[in-house]
Amino acid sequence: MPSPRAQLEELLRHPRRETFADLHALPVTGEARAAAILILFGVLDGIPSRRRAASVPSDLDVLLLARARTLRAHPGQVAFPGGRVDPGDAGPVDAALREAHEETGLDPAGVDVLGSLDSVPLAYSRHDVTPVLGWWARPTPVRAVDEAESAEVFRAPVADLLDPARRGVTVLRRDGVDWRGPAFLLDTARGPRTLWGFTAMVLDGLFDRLAWTEPWDERREIPLPEPVTTERPGPAVPSG
Repeated sequence: MPSPRAQLEELLRHPRRETFADLHALPVTGEARAAAILILFGVLDGIPSRRRAASVPSDLDVLLLARARTLRAHPGQVAFPGGRVDPGDAGPVDAALREAHEETGLDPAGVDVLGSLDSVPLAYSRHDVTPVLGWWARPTPVRAVDEAESAEVFRAPVADLLDPARRGVTVLRRDGVDWRGPAFLLDTARGPRTLWGFTAMVLDGLFDRLAWTEPWDERREIPLPEPVTTERPGPAVPSG
């Protein structure tokens, strides 16, 4: 079986818009602000998953952060490092690496940028988000650099994310409409967390496209974590 890095590189050679089909079904109306997220895979520097997955090694991980609960937008929600593309950035890759360094303290020199996928709309906050795929060739310590912005930075084992027992859907009911989306249950150093919204949809689309997904019960509802803002679902990038 090809290595996870080789599979990610193959995905970039043959991108498909339907990878994030559900997200493209919610286009941004009007002008959208450019943003980028860093989807950084690598090898765990701690204890690997105790679960044996069919498609990935137990030590494969992905870098995530939890937003501070005091933030007005998407408080407490789990996201990829990232943010808006600033005028001084050379493009989405530059922005993704800069934001990841500012938020997690990682050294961008240790990241092998594999490439970027087509941008996807984040209709709820009017962003056009470019996912940048990276491989952590030379990992460095990470932390919540500014706890006013991020409560926790952690590396989640992919084998755990693929566990059908940790998967389900969240349902946000507002104005007579149900907003359903994939969700993942996570264990972190600071306790359990629920990964949902835009970030979960991106991971779900990637796992499907990479053929890593294991059958899971799409009828299982996972309660939304508190607090939930009055915005529609869709955490993606910190506001930096």
